[in-house]
Amino acid sequence: MTTPGASAAQHTGNNELLLTPGPLTTSLGVKQAMVRDWGSRDKAFIALNARIRRRLVAIAGGGDDFVCVPVQGSGTFAVEATIGTLMPRDGRLLVLVNGAYGERIMKIAKVAGRSAVALSSPEDRVPDLAALDALLANDRAISHVAVVHCETTSGILNPLADIARTVARHGSSLIVDAMSAFGAIPIDVRALPCDAVVASSNKCLEGVPGVGYAVIRRSVLERCVGNAHALTLDLHDQWRAMEVYGQWRFTPPTHVLAAFDRALDEHEAESGVAGRGTRYESNRRILVEGMRALGFVTLLPDAIQAPIIVTFRMPRDPRFVFETFYDRLAAQGYVIYPGKLTVAPSFRIGCIGQVHGEDLRGFIEVVREVLGAMGVVDAAPLPEAAE
Repeated sequence: MTTPGASAAQHTGNNELLLTPGPLTTSLGVKQAMVRDWGSRDKAFIALNARIRRRLVAIAGGGDDFVCVPVQGSGTFAVEATIGTLMPRDGRLLVLVNGAYGERIMKIAKVAGRSAVALSSPEDRVPDLAALDALLANDRAISHVAVVHCETTSGILNPLADIARTVARHGSSLIVDAMSAFGAIPIDVRALPCDAVVASSNKCLEGVPGVGYAVIRRSVLERCVGNAHALTLDLHDQWRAMEVYGQWRFTPPTHVLAAFDRALDEHEAESGVAGRGTRYESNRRILVEGMRALGFVTLLPDAIQAPIIVTFRMPRDPRFVFETFYDRLAAQGYVIYPGKLTVAPSFRIGCIGQVHGEDLRGFIEVVREVLGAMGVVDAAPLPEAAE
């Protein structure tokens, strides 16, 4: 396997780059933070947990009126825990769906026994604000609204501020799935009318998978006793245990949390959300410009493209076989992501993680070489997919 650039191998300890939406390439320091074993009831570990929770509230722009409640598992665990804890059994959820992760929230609501309705949009379109306004006006039973900030099915960035204002006008509670945006795209929970922002350790904060969390308005969480449909996913109970004892109710992912603490150090050293977002945006620009120069076409216009993951339409050239393309890139040390769209055949390339401009420039050159080896002369999509 060819090392994808000396800087990447030197700073990450990997011989490959994960150009995916997560799990993603982490720094060598984050990996090394996991070599120590921690006692889950030890004072040092309790202090580490408290530190992480404070930092996450700060990154979200919250003060004492917001709290952070972590939960074991991937980000989806935290989304399910938040929906199940914040929504009363007789509540009704409206989910803005323009990708697979909005669809997943609908499934979560169904399994949790909550009434739910979807406002669906194509994967390459942002939600219709006028339709949202009308639906909330006509269905007064809607108590909660859920939206995915950056929907990585396509890489689209949904207009969170406009959505939040519309929801607030109708008095509903907004839950934001910020999984692929938190830590790189600004969000201010004190200015944004929302009650919860949900994310995980292994996206833009560049930790490893294993911890999800919600930053929740304290006054809202205090009223959620008995809402949860599962003991392990009861964020109110989890919060009370951490507030009283400083400890997790059940065995915590100690090594993941140690790595996350180090990842938050590195996030702060990179100037926080602003610095991380600037690097990712630079990565996106280099990637898109390079791929377009090779003839590839992006699914989304730049105006609604988040600097997280970019979807490219599948080339029409019959010699382009995605599995071959994927395998040859992987053999050169670059792991990309299959498409998940229904609107067009596609594949995705991530901009996040410990990935820098020189890494993506090297990647573009390898793509050029792989296309040549495959005999692909035209990377443009089928005419009907380009419309």
